[in-house]
Amino acid sequence: MLQGATALAGAAVGWPGISLAQNKPIRIGMPTVLTGRIAMMGRSSRNGAMQEAEKFNAAGGLNGRRIEIVVRDSKGQPQEAARNARELVTREGCEILVDAEPSSGALAVHEVARELGVLCLHTVSEASSLTADPKLHVPTAFRCARMAIHDAIVGGAYAAKVSRDKGVRHWMTCSPDYAYGRDTTAEFLTYLRRFNKDVEVIGEFWPQFMQPDYSRELARIVLSKVQAVYSALWGGDLAAFIDQGNIFGFFNRLEFFSPNMADYTVLAATKYVPPSIHSGNRYLRGFPSTPANQGWADAYLAKNREMPTNWSWANASAISFLAVALKAAQSTDGKKLSEALRGMRIPSPFGANGELTLRAQDHTLIGYATGWGGLTTTEPYMPSPVAGDWKLILELEAEWKKGKAWA
Repeated sequence: MLQGATALAGAAVGWPGISLAQNKPIRIGMPTVLTGRIAMMGRSSRNGAMQEAEKFNAAGGLNGRRIEIVVRDSKGQPQEAARNARELVTREGCEILVDAEPSSGALAVHEVARELGVLCLHTVSEASSLTADPKLHVPTAFRCARMAIHDAIVGGAYAAKVSRDKGVRHWMTCSPDYAYGRDTTAEFLTYLRRFNKDVEVIGEFWPQFMQPDYSRELARIVLSKVQAVYSALWGGDLAAFIDQGNIFGFFNRLEFFSPNMADYTVLAATKYVPPSIHSGNRYLRGFPSTPANQGWADAYLAKNREMPTNWSWANASAISFLAVALKAAQSTDGKKLSEALRGMRIPSPFGANGELTLRAQDHTLIGYATGWGGLTTTEPYMPSPVAGDWKLILELEAEWKKGKAWA
């Protein structure tokens, strides 16, 4: 139980002229993962949310009501994520959920939000279907994390150019065997082929989530003499794959593309970053290269004694949106907060142009900084990022939705 360590509580008694009801804290439940190989996900999610919650509380909260964040560990089990989410609301008195679960758990929490009618801000899951598929739509649920289809468009265009420039034609994939891994890989390949019709995918591997040993997949890819590999592995799984691949000499033989490598979590955990790796940005202090982003990263480092991650900025963004919505709605009611959040635009250090937007029609975050580039072993890690064009992203996303009859 981390409630005591992670709560930002309001005063226990009323201030002069303010009722106890006004002083009641705004309890936010955060189901996440705090144990095992992906424990960093939960820790940095909590830290990112706390950093922004403290700003809201220092400014007086909502008429004296402070945010209190209550964190529960699902240990990466979807059924536990759903149970935690339900109990955070029904037993712990949480009025809002900030869902910091990976996609498998997020889909379970999503249905709890549907059942209970509370506001739910998804801050980790990037599976496109979560908010893109109308059959999954929950009126009180929003995505405050990046979305796989957006990054797939940017990554596919970038990888297609690298393939043409280097004469790389034959590809394989190696991604985790669950919704995020399968969806993300399919979407990346769609746009890789769209922008380079000469590409041929000759094999796919689907290791289990949190699989400890990748020697079988690595050996088979090396023996295939393929020229490029795409992988949607992430966090500790990706770090393990990279370290084991270095033993095989895997990265000396091919170009490797990952949407998840350019993040301090993986960079810190990986013993050696080979020069043949291309990555999408997750979170880097230097992208976007603005004083606002660099200042936010420095403040996070000073407070938490570790660098922020992709999950840090997504959870910080969720609380930033929520702070504005609370003031606008003057309520913690899920329906009223949802009305305030639809179409909301806020200034943000993580925006491609200094702003983030929660799109009204499907409750999806857009306008965040997204790009790809080759990695190096030292800051800024991605010295020459190729930024995504949001005009193109939105055009192709609309086309993709139409093709799935999701428009």
